[in-house]
Amino acid sequence: MPMRLIGIDPGLRNTGWGVIAIDGNRLSHVADGVVRTDSSLSLAERLVQLHDGLSEVISLHRPDEAAVEETFVNVNAASTLKLGQARGVALLVPAGQGVPVQEYPPNLIKKTVVGTGHAAKQQIKLMVKTLLPGCAVETTDAADALAVAICHAHHCTATVVAARMEAAQ
Repeated sequence: MPMRLIGIDPGLRNTGWGVIAIDGNRLSHVADGVVRTDSSLSLAERLVQLHDGLSEVISLHRPDEAAVEETFVNVNAASTLKLGQARGVALLVPAGQGVPVQEYPPNLIKKTVVGTGHAAKQQIKLMVKTLLPGCAVETTDAADALAVAICHAHHCTATVVAARMEAAQ
């Protein structure tokens, strides 16, 4: 039975999400999208919008595991704090629904998907479409989220294989 993974690329304005399925060593696209918040609302209200949107996605797609991109530090401290709060919601929602959550740094995600840790957004989007045939991802936020899911698929698969090899010895 295929395992479903959701990748989440947190942001206060736009939080990308992408769901993939792993069947053996084959990855396939399930769904992707963006949870958008209303910038005219207070921070607390925007975090509620983010919570509700991600809760709906998790309930609808029922992933087995989740992966969230770690925050990088911006030059603007206020922006970094807001991003951190959005990331907190992105970690909380799947965990609150019993879905195990793993975190990955941006450079590892890019290196796993593109082959270099400093890939541009367009390179990521192109490789996501290549690795997930038939995927017509529209936004860079959703493409980034699918890249997070692909990264997790590669790393969780390696962990499972290593555990099986260790158990067999």
